[in-house]
Amino acid sequence: MATQYDLVVIGTGTAAAVAAFRCRASGWRVAVIDQLPFGGTCALRGCDPKKVLVGAAETVDQDRRMRGKGVVGGESRLDWRELIAFKRSFTEPRPQQLEAAFAKSGVDAFHGRARFRGPRTLEAGGETLEARFILIATGSEPVRLGITGEDLLATSTDFLDLKELPRRLLLVGGGYIASEFSHIAARAGAQVTVLQQRERLLPQFDPDLVDLLTRKSRALGIDVRLGARVTALEKAAEQLRVHFVSAGTASSVEADIVVHAAGRAPDLDGLDLAAGDVQHEKHRLRLNAFLQSVSNPAVYAAGDAASSGPPLTPIAGHDGEVVAGNMLGGNRERPNYLGTPSIVFTIPPLARVGLLEEEARARNLRFHTNYEQTSDWYTARRVGEDCAGFKVLVEEETGSILGAHLLGPNAEEVINIFGLAIRHRLSAAQIKASIFGYPTAISDVGYML
Repeated sequence: MATQYDLVVIGTGTAAAVAAFRCRASGWRVAVIDQLPFGGTCALRGCDPKKVLVGAAETVDQDRRMRGKGVVGGESRLDWRELIAFKRSFTEPRPQQLEAAFAKSGVDAFHGRARFRGPRTLEAGGETLEARFILIATGSEPVRLGITGEDLLATSTDFLDLKELPRRLLLVGGGYIASEFSHIAARAGAQVTVLQQRERLLPQFDPDLVDLLTRKSRALGIDVRLGARVTALEKAAEQLRVHFVSAGTASSVEADIVVHAAGRAPDLDGLDLAAGDVQHEKHRLRLNAFLQSVSNPAVYAAGDAASSGPPLTPIAGHDGEVVAGNMLGGNRERPNYLGTPSIVFTIPPLARVGLLEEEARARNLRFHTNYEQTSDWYTARRVGEDCAGFKVLVEEETGSILGAHLLGPNAEEVINIFGLAIRHRLSAAQIKASIFGYPTAISDVGYML
């Protein structure tokens, strides 16, 4: 016999937790289902553990940059085993903490793979659950590349759990994962290769700043190969051989581990969406403007599973609030992603918010661009950083900030000022008239406008 709920959430990441707790607080009977340890990608397998590793790599990097500038003594280095143990001090308690939080609030928790057995019915762990609403918040998984030997690829999760860092690391792809992991591993002493099929890394970010970061990566010893399409992997003795084509020429390179860093897609496999009358196309759910299934009004989606906004944790939290509001009070809330920053935690970090120049031109907007390399500015020189720059797009008629792109120390923090301005439609003049603490990286904002 099926257990009745007002809401059943598939997943326990950011979007899932936000929606589950809010609906439970409104008196609903709520359940969550997850086949993986509770907590989701960000807390367990993504941004949080990655940032722990980045923090240690930043410490070592700044020590090296400041040699000859007042820092002496034995040079610091990364101990990978100790670093992973420190990372686990954040990730290992999380599933139990979250499960305890669900229990305390009265949310029922189920472990297992959820499968639709009808438009409002799910099966998980031998239990049958019926609900007025079902929320798909399953996160994402690596896309299939369709290459020979694909099963030999390690995932980003595997990398974050490595007990020892292999001597030679190869990353397939050129986005967030490849850029961030390559900077961590290179500073930990690994020989790193990046094979990117496109002609530049990080295509979602400003090309001028990406070029600066790519030069920095190569100066660190990272072998960045652009226009390199991977065709196959094979086991060769105790190593892996990666075959690729670049400029029409077939080549190969060997590594001890090869990590999939070529993109992710919604994790929908195994849900049996057809049984739930949940339409999808090209591995994407078909949703309306309220993040509701176009074919089954009982089903909503949020976060990476929805693919409505950028695949970022703040977006997942925002989606969770939107769908909870719509389920509780009817479809009145639409997601608003305006002014959401996106950050690549390389060293130094790269950040953006708003439009790229090419996007602004495609909209026929009239704007001027402020662009400068800033390695000679105080903020970069003070910490010995030779890779820094900014680009800000300001609309001619209104003075509105259309986009901001930052590379350098504290870019991950400063970008939030521009995100605030874009979301709340503050003009460049209003931001420039603000008085910021000095000397801080945020005080540089006035000179960028």
